[in-house]
Amino acid sequence: MRAPSPLSRRTFLGTLALSGVATAGLPGGVANAATPASSARRWHRVADDVRDELRHTWRSYRRFAWGHDQLLPVSGGYSEFFDKKHPVGLTIVEALDTLYLMGLDEELADGIGWIRDNLDFAGVDADVQVFETNIRMVGGLLSGHLATGERTLLDHARMIADILLPCFTTSPTGMPYRLVNPRTGEISGNVNVLAEIGTIIAEFGTLSRLVHDDRYYNAAKKALKAVYDRRSPLDLVGSGINVETGVWTDTSARIDPPVDSFFEYLWDGWDLFHDHDLKRWYDNLTTAILRREKERYGGHLWFHKADMMTGAALGRETSELTAFYAGLLGQSGHLREGEAYFDAWTSVLRTYPLLPEGYDYGTGTATDKGNQLRPEYVDSAFNLWLITGREVYRERAYDYYLTQKRFSRVANGWTVVADVTTTPPKLGDLTSGYWWSEQMKYWYLMFADCPRFDYRDNYLSTEGDVFKGFIRH
Repeated sequence: MRAPSPLSRRTFLGTLALSGVATAGLPGGVANAATPASSARRWHRVADDVRDELRHTWRSYRRFAWGHDQLLPVSGGYSEFFDKKHPVGLTIVEALDTLYLMGLDEELADGIGWIRDNLDFAGVDADVQVFETNIRMVGGLLSGHLATGERTLLDHARMIADILLPCFTTSPTGMPYRLVNPRTGEISGNVNVLAEIGTIIAEFGTLSRLVHDDRYYNAAKKALKAVYDRRSPLDLVGSGINVETGVWTDTSARIDPPVDSFFEYLWDGWDLFHDHDLKRWYDNLTTAILRREKERYGGHLWFHKADMMTGAALGRETSELTAFYAGLLGQSGHLREGEAYFDAWTSVLRTYPLLPEGYDYGTGTATDKGNQLRPEYVDSAFNLWLITGREVYRERAYDYYLTQKRFSRVANGWTVVADVTTTPPKLGDLTSGYWWSEQMKYWYLMFADCPRFDYRDNYLSTEGDVFKGFIRH
C-alpha cells in the first residue's frame, strides 16, 4: 500500500498547534480537579522532571545512536535488537506516543521523519520473535498513528503485521510459530510459550479495526482459543506447547513469564473489543489461578507455580515481570487481591533499593540480581491509581522514581542495573527500548494531569502503547 504524501516536520508541528493541542508546557487539571492546588503543583513539578529526563536521554540517543535500536548510555554507543546489521529505529518507534503525550512535538516530528525515510523491517535478515516484533514494532507504530494521524506509521505497522501473519495461518493449530525471518519469510520455532502465543490481539485487533480487515483479529483470537481449549480439568494452562501438535511441553502453571501477558491479553481483548468469549476465558482461568496458585506467605499475598493437572505447588521463585498482575487483578474486578499483591512487591523494596529481576519469596532472596529498568511495578501503581484514586499509589510510584533515578541516571541518560544487591548498585550499559514506551509514560501520566490523555477511558498495551485514550482536539 502506498502512503499518501507525508507532512513535513514544520507542517506536522503547525497542524498540532492549529488543532488546539498544546505544544509546550504541562497544563494540569484533567484528571484530578478535586486535588488541592498545592498537591497538584507538587506533582506537576515531578512530571516536569520526568519529561526533562526523557528529553535529556533522547538528546543522548540523537547524539550517539540515532536510527539504531537502543542507546548504550555509559559507553556512548548503540546496539541493535533484532538484527545487528540492520537497525530499525526501535527506540524511535517505542518513544512515539510518549513524546506525543509529553508535548515533545519537535522530537516526535523528527522520529516520524526517520521512520518515513528509513524504516525497512522487511530488510531484517535474522530470526525475530513474533511476540517482540508485535508488541514493540507493530504496537509502537499503531499508537504513534493514533496519536498523530500520520498514515505512514499505520502503513508500516500493517507491513510488519503481514510479515508475522503467516506464522499463524500456516500453523496446524492456529497457535503461531515463534520465529520468522522478515527478509526470507522462513518460519521456525514449533515449540512456543504462552506469552508469545497470546500477546497479540490488542495490536492485531487494533490494526483490523483501523484497516477494516478482520484477518489479523481472527488470527490472534484463534491462537488464544487454541490454548484455552487445551486447559486442564482444573482450568489451568501450562507454560509451553508444541504449536503443530498441540501437546504441552511444559505443564507448569504460573502467572510468571513465560505466561504472564497471555492472561493480560485475554482481559485486554475484552476491554478493547468487548469480545465476550475472551472475557469468559479470562474469568475461568483467573478463578482457577486464585484457587490453585494464590497463597499467603510471610504475611503477604503471592502466587506460586503449580502442576496444571494436579494443582500441586512447584515453587516460590518469581519474576519482577509478574508485578504487572497486581494491576490486572484490579482492572478485572479483583481489587482486594490486586492491592494485596502490590503490597507484597512493595515489601521487597525493604531489602533491595530496586526490584531484582528474579526473587524467591520463600527465602526472601534475589535469584537474578539485575534490574533491567523494568516497568511492571510502576505499571501496577498506575493502574491501581486510575481505579482507586488512592494517593498511596502515586506516592509509591514517586518513591520508586526517585530511587531509579538515583541509581540508573548517568551522564547520557538512564541505564540498566547489573546488581541491586551491591552498595551502590552495579550498573550495566543499556537504555532498554521499553523504557521509552512504558515507565516514563506511567510516571508522567500519574503526575502531569496530561491534557492529551483521557484518564477515564483509556487502554495501554503490555508495552505501554496507548490504543485508546488520546485526546486530539
